[in-house]
Amino acid sequence: MTSNRSVRRAAAAAFGAGAVLLSVAGPASVILAGPAAADPPPNCTTADMTGIMAGVSAAMSNYLFTHPDVNGFFTGLQGLPKDQVKTQTQQYLDANPQIRAELDGIRQPSTDFRNRCGLIQRPLAPGVV
Repeated sequence: MTSNRSVRRAAAAAFGAGAVLLSVAGPASVILAGPAAADPPPNCTTADMTGIMAGVSAAMSNYLFTHPDVNGFFTGLQGLPKDQVKTQTQQYLDANPQIRAELDGIRQPSTDFRNRCGLIQRPLAPGVV
């Protein structure tokens, strides 16, 4: 009975881990996979993307913690409708070109990866150019 329980727990854990992986990386892996016969470009795997995004996320977190005014602005957008987030973010970045340049610099590894691998770059906020 104990071994059956252990097997069921291990299977449930593996299934859960797979579900989490697919929910996080599933869409990206489908995009990266492309046609079944085509090999992805070098260094364009989901693992590559995850590593790059981890670095970008860490750098963005560090930036926001060391720039409380920028952190406060983006935190204040939480819960707003997408159209307001877009408008307010666009106005903020237009009024603060230095901040835009710094944020673009932090996101550059993601931009480079997406360009190299043929993926669409996600905006800083919905609809922001």
